[in-house]
Amino acid sequence: MTTVRWQRFCVLLGGLSGAMAVGFAAMGAHGVDGQAADWLARGSHFQLLHAAVLVALGLGQGRGRWLKAASALFLLGSILFSGSLYAMALAQLPVVFLVPAGGSCFILGWLALACSAFSPGSRQD
Repeated sequence: MTTVRWQRFCVLLGGLSGAMAVGFAAMGAHGVDGQAADWLARGSHFQLLHAAVLVALGLGQGRGRWLKAASALFLLGSILFSGSLYAMALAQLPVVFLVPAGGSCFILGWLALACSAFSPGSRQD
């Protein structure tokens, strides 16, 4: 995928992810109680944060494999981390084992973003 398409993809998915995060936050604040509300709040918080980062990466002028890796890891982290919390809160699915995998994706995404600082904005991808 070309860099321009990847950037548009990041903006698209970041916007959709942000909208979903706001919806789940509202559901947690007004639709459920107890542990489910806490899971929805935590999931939506992390999803919204990383949605904003995806949009920023998509709108930025940066290029390179590290930035693409960071954005992919942020997206995967949102799916695994936040998605698992939503599934546990709303459907009582036993997917708690996926939450740390999503958190690990977030950490690796931030490390990939840091690595991009030392990578030239190459056009080799």
